[in-house]
Amino acid sequence: MKKVLLCLLIAGVYVLHQDFWNWRTAQPLVFGFLPIGLAYHAAYSILASATMAILVSTAWPKHLETTEGAETK
Repeated sequence: MKKVLLCLLIAGVYVLHQDFWNWRTAQPLVFGFLPIGLAYHAAYSILASATMAILVSTAWPKHLETTEGAETK
């Protein structure tokens, strides 16, 4: 079930990356100076970073962390 949820998260982030709804307009301005497309991608970058943090903390293969000569539990 965890793998399915992680795959859905990745698919959702991928779909959100295709922001075709902001292509033809710079309005409204966020904070009075930032075009909406740029603000969207700034928020998307934060979301992508959070997604990677979730993936690393939940799906990282633990056997890659052991060093040669270390005992495995």
